[in-house]
Amino acid sequence: MLVMMLLFGLIGYALGGWMGLLLGGGLGWWLSNRLRRRLLTARMQIQEGFLDSIFAVMGCLCQADGKVSEGELGAAEKVFDQMRLQGEQRAQARRAFERGREANFDLDAELARVSQLTQRQPILRQLFLQVQLTAIAADGVLHPEEHAMILRVARGVGCSEAEVQQIEAMLHGASANAHASSEESLKDAYRVLGVSESASDAEIKKAYRRLMSQNHPDKLAGKGLPESMREVAQQRTSEIGNAYERIRQARGG
Repeated sequence: MLVMMLLFGLIGYALGGWMGLLLGGGLGWWLSNRLRRRLLTARMQIQEGFLDSIFAVMGCLCQADGKVSEGELGAAEKVFDQMRLQGEQRAQARRAFERGREANFDLDAELARVSQLTQRQPILRQLFLQVQLTAIAADGVLHPEEHAMILRVARGVGCSEAEVQQIEAMLHGASANAHASSEESLKDAYRVLGVSESASDAEIKKAYRRLMSQNHPDKLAGKGLPESMREVAQQRTSEIGNAYERIRQARGG
C-alpha cells in the first residue's frame, strides 16, 4: 500500500506539484485497497474450493469398499470438529461429503481441481491426502479397494506413493497403537522423516529441520492453507517431532 501511495504521489507531484502529490497519493491508496480486497476474495474462494474438494473426495473414498461404515461417518464428523466447522460451514462440508458419494461423482475431475488449486504447494497436497487417510482408516482397517483408491487420489493430486507411506507412518504414530512393536514404530519414524535407517545423524537432523520449516502452520497459512486446517497442520508437525525423538532415543542421542 505504501509503495503505491509513494509511486503515484511522486507521479502526481511531477505532473501537478503539491496538489498532484496529494491526489496521486490518494489514488495510490485507493488502488492498493482495491487490489488487496480482490486478492483476499480470490484467496477465500480458493480456500473454500479446497475444503469442498476435501470432503467430496472423502465421501467418495469412504465407500470405496462398497459402503460407508459408522466409523467412517464418525471420522468425517471428527474432522469437522477438528476444523471447528459450525453452522453453514459444517452444512456445506456435509453436502460436499454426500456429493462425493453420488454414483455420478467424477473423482478424476475433482482431483484435477485440487491439483490446480495446490499448484507448487506440495505440503498442501500432502495435508489433503492426510485428511483422506484419516477418514478411510477410521474403522481400523485399510481395505484393498481403499488402498487402491488412495493411491489413485495421490497420483491425481500429484503425490507419490512414498508420500502416501510417509503419511501412513504419521497416522500410525498418532494412533499410538499398543500392538505395534518398538521396531515397527522406529521404521515408521524413519518413513515420517523420509530418510533411510542407514542415514547419518546429520542427515536425519537436516531432514527433520526441513520438514518442520516446510510444515509450520504460519508458513502454510501464507501459502493458502485455510485457517480451519491449522490444527491438522499442527498435528503433522507434532508427529514429525515425535518421529525425530524416537530416532534420537533409539540411537542413544
